[in-house]
Amino acid sequence: MLHFDWSFFEGLLLHPPSTFVQGAIRTIYLAVIAQALGVVVGLVLALFRRSRRLPLRAFASGYIWLIRGTPLLVQAVIVYDGLSALGLYSFNTVTIGPVSIPGVVQAGIVTLTINEGAYMAEIMRAAIDSVDRGQAEAAGSLGMRRRQAMRHVVLPQAMRVVIPPLGNEFNNMLKVTSLLSVIGLQELFLAAQDYNSATFRTFEIFLVAAIYYIAMTTAWSFVQAAIERRLQSRGGYVAERVTLRERLFGGGGGAIAADQLRGAR
Repeated sequence: MLHFDWSFFEGLLLHPPSTFVQGAIRTIYLAVIAQALGVVVGLVLALFRRSRRLPLRAFASGYIWLIRGTPLLVQAVIVYDGLSALGLYSFNTVTIGPVSIPGVVQAGIVTLTINEGAYMAEIMRAAIDSVDRGQAEAAGSLGMRRRQAMRHVVLPQAMRVVIPPLGNEFNNMLKVTSLLSVIGLQELFLAAQDYNSATFRTFEIFLVAAIYYIAMTTAWSFVQAAIERRLQSRGGYVAERVTLRERLFGGGGGAIAADQLRGAR
């Protein structure tokens, strides 16, 4: 019977191997890039859903229905393996100057972006709808076109409302990167899995991985809280700002409001 090896646990936690460090770094930059692109995709889909053109509304609704109705694991396999098997597209290593981006990393970013865009679309839609319609009507009375009113009046206010649920989405994104291990992308989880295959210290290794994930999400919670405080100090409105305690441990009206704006996954 194996026992908990404290010296192994302490050594791994305080002096992780390079694969662990690289996996953690990859987890962070995958989450940052995919979340940024997901916001763009979500905003486009939200605007499509508000369009007067039926094809755009139908496309956005179908996209959201399809992506929200299928697991991220399935989407990852379809994007990375399925497209290649059909001969439609293969993700090969791309070199941009001194930087080489492996195909599996590209596929991971594409998958996360596609998935996140569907959820951000609902968040963006709810944020836009939360802006008083009188704002757009007032802009129209000043001679602004519908597109101009959306760009200069409605969207700036909506983006302030969307910040709390957007922060929650990024927190979640840091964790769901682990699902990309199914296509062989060596982020933190797969790095831990490979290290476990060599040492068989399963509990110690994945406990360290859990601590790393907690450290990343907790650090982001502090950053998000600081962003919201800064917006409020400048007179910006943030819908039901979630306190740091509520963000870390749950509870509170702000958390409920953020979840309602985010929409059920």
